[in-house]
Amino acid sequence: MTMWGSKNDHPEDGDQAAEEDHSGRPSSRRSHERQEPDERTRLIERPRAPNSDGYLDPDDPAVSPYNLWSVRFLRYFTVLFLMISFIWWVLLLVSIFISPPKMHSRGSGFFDFAFTCLTIGNLLVAVIFFVAPAKALRITTSIISVLLLVDVILILAVPRLRLEEGWVGIASVVWAFFIAVWCILTDRVVAWGKREEEERLTGRPETRRTVKEWLAVMVATIFATIFIIITLLMTLTLGVRSRDATLGMFGERILVDGDKYAVHLACVGNVSYTHGSKDATVILEAGETPSEYDFEHWAYNAYQNGTIARYCYWDRPGYAWSDNAPSPHSSGMSADALSEALAKAGEEGPWILVSAGTGSIVSRIFSSRHLKQVTGIMLIDPMHEDLLHRIGSPGRGFMLWAYGIISPLGLERLAGALFKGRSREDRVYGRNAYQGGKFIKAQLQENLVADSLSKNEVVSARNIQSSDTPLVIVSSGIHCRTDSEWERKQKDLTTLTENLISWDVVNKAPHQVWRTYDGRSVMEKRLGSLVKRAGKTKTPI
Repeated sequence: MTMWGSKNDHPEDGDQAAEEDHSGRPSSRRSHERQEPDERTRLIERPRAPNSDGYLDPDDPAVSPYNLWSVRFLRYFTVLFLMISFIWWVLLLVSIFISPPKMHSRGSGFFDFAFTCLTIGNLLVAVIFFVAPAKALRITTSIISVLLLVDVILILAVPRLRLEEGWVGIASVVWAFFIAVWCILTDRVVAWGKREEEERLTGRPETRRTVKEWLAVMVATIFATIFIIITLLMTLTLGVRSRDATLGMFGERILVDGDKYAVHLACVGNVSYTHGSKDATVILEAGETPSEYDFEHWAYNAYQNGTIARYCYWDRPGYAWSDNAPSPHSSGMSADALSEALAKAGEEGPWILVSAGTGSIVSRIFSSRHLKQVTGIMLIDPMHEDLLHRIGSPGRGFMLWAYGIISPLGLERLAGALFKGRSREDRVYGRNAYQGGKFIKAQLQENLVADSLSKNEVVSARNIQSSDTPLVIVSSGIHCRTDSEWERKQKDLTTLTENLISWDVVNKAPHQVWRTYDGRSVMEKRLGSLVKRAGKTKTPI
């Protein structure tokens, strides 16, 4: 009788048959025994279900692009870049309030902070949705990278932008561009790794997506679209800044404070002499707006009318054509910057100081440090040191900071340029100057130290001020009527010296007294009286 041989009768043949699949290839177990351990070894050792064809279920969590070392390294580096960007973000945040050594930006510092925020946003999306690669995300990130490349070109190509942003701003935008490109490459490699592992472990690439995956792709794409809008607005704002940089200025920019930043100084008229003595030059100190915005126009009219022979005006740090100073920056530091700029420009006293609003704080400190050269002081609705808490309030500081953070988007500036016909003059020193990042930074700097350092400086200046210096005060009638405390403090300022020429309250004039005809008339009349009085005490040559 012929007997069928059992599997045990021919163990070698049985083992060989069991270890070969239908295609004649060695099974996964024999293949595993012969290959060197690698990154996928733990998956090959995974037990297979009985009668399995050797492939995993597509929904098995072991089917993951993380099985590839290349994908794991990409994630490690992405997390590392996120940590580096966060540290840089913290430094930039601190530098808005206190400038670290060698990190001072002559611009506002808000653009480099915005670029770093965008960088962190891109990295967070890449890390959170790392295993959900999508073509839509690569396309949107590619658009971001192109816009960032345009930003890099604008900043490097326009000298004024390159100067204001400095190495900090350039490094921030270049880093943002690099990270955008990195996120594109990372998403592409993860998509490749996902397909490779699906083919190897399931036998085919997976074309389905779970609801969770679709949701992840949708959320990531929405965030990337928002980043596109943000980057586009920043690019347009840089374009507007490039356009504004072509606006010519009268006067010159002078480096001060160890050449850390430059301030704008301009003088009108020639040096004149009377009876062998040099006539006083009027120094204008604007209030809450740049000098060029109608305050200087009043002085020019007085010059044309012969009331004054010569005047100089300047922009405090962050105003108009002047750079931002390192933080913190007090009124006394502004007074020192003015002194240095005048000295470098070859300007010498005697001087008559004409200032308005918060600028009067700077003028009073300047006067106390140049007692022999200052022969007259004219204050126009001036700020009193006891009211500095109003501009130094924490709430106002927070609003200025928040406004500065969103200023790179240029929402108001772009709307003004596109729909309201705002000109370069409006944006640089005119009615829309308050929308610029530099101006906002300057206001924030004033806010941070107004009720502390600046107040201490002006109080000391009052104690030092010469008692015989001629003094004129012109106050806003509207402001005095609506604010009784302001009126009391205006009266107190009349005692700054013992040589008060006049105190005028212009009935219908606003805080910017020179914006009304009556205000301009009174100011010019009193300035003429101050010039005559100062002429009696001219400094000999």
